[in-house]
Amino acid sequence: MTDKTQNSSEEVEEPTDATDTVVEDAPETEAATPELSELEKAQLEATEMKSRYLRSVADLENYRKRITREKQEIIRSAAANVVESLLPVLDNMKLGLQAAENHPEAKDVTVGFKMVDDQLKRSLSEQGLEELLPDGEVFDPNLHECIAHQPSEDVKEDHVIQTVRAGYRLNERLIRAANVIVSSGPAKADS
Repeated sequence: MTDKTQNSSEEVEEPTDATDTVVEDAPETEAATPELSELEKAQLEATEMKSRYLRSVADLENYRKRITREKQEIIRSAAANVVESLLPVLDNMKLGLQAAENHPEAKDVTVGFKMVDDQLKRSLSEQGLEELLPDGEVFDPNLHECIAHQPSEDVKEDHVIQTVRAGYRLNERLIRAANVIVSSGPAKADS
């Protein structure tokens, strides 16, 4: 039994020697660790600063883009206000030209006003104005305002029979819906 006790003592001593070996090596490792940790700290700090810099550059670029978009939206909004104020002028010009067509003696004046009307429409279309005249098209409540339903043999049900007042879109944004009369289909015979 004594041998077993000695063997276990030896076994216990061996790990102790291994621990001593580790302890002896520890001072060398500890001396190298502060230098590496300072270097690692500097590298981590540099990486963090680079990340902050890149985020700041991206934030600045996003800010510039947002400001540019907002500026363009303000310009479009101002243009929309001007165009909206001119829509009654277009309507009145159209009504005046229709009335003048019934008077042959005013033909020369009518031609002059027609030229002005065309020029005004061309100038506004260059700014993004699009006239909506949906005669014969399917009724779209997003673009059209139904002011009446009428039976029609020629026009399918839920299609526009007549545009009473033109609608307008400015740069793909509806600024005034077209007032239309919509077909209710063929007239139903009373039984």
